[in-house]
Amino acid sequence: MSTIATQSHWPIGPALLAGAVLSAICISPGSTQAQPGVPQANTQAATATPPHRNWHQLGRASWYGGQFQGQATASGELFDMNSMTCAHRSLPLGATVLVTNLRNHRSVLVRVNDRGPVPQNRVIDLSYAAARILGFRGVAPVRLDLVDPASLSPTQISELSWPAQFQR
Repeated sequence: MSTIATQSHWPIGPALLAGAVLSAICISPGSTQAQPGVPQANTQAATATPPHRNWHQLGRASWYGGQFQGQATASGELFDMNSMTCAHRSLPLGATVLVTNLRNHRSVLVRVNDRGPVPQNRVIDLSYAAARILGFRGVAPVRLDLVDPASLSPTQISELSWPAQFQR
């Protein structure tokens, strides 16, 4: 079994879902004098901050469950193996992450509330419930995308956090 290399792209820009394409307008330096019949460049666009790439990471995910149920996490809350949470080494506590299983392309939104994973060959530890929705036991190849929860509708959050096939 081959391993997937970890890749990160910084800085963290405005959070958009994976695959969003951003473009910037390049204005070449030259005369600022107006020429008849030639549209002038917007000087505000030239001074605007260029768009940043969105943060993502590729690697292997594992999960943790019953043996940690009820124990305090790094955020101070008690671990609940049936909630949509995860442990990540460097993302801020409280960050929302879209995790996609690269084997079956299922995705789930999780909130970072703990530090880890302990094994160095993994990038994230998911709660039991999140791993179940992603359809894996043990370890799976994943893509992580940082998401701004304010950019998602309640319907999107509901569908990504607890897909229809698992709703009661």
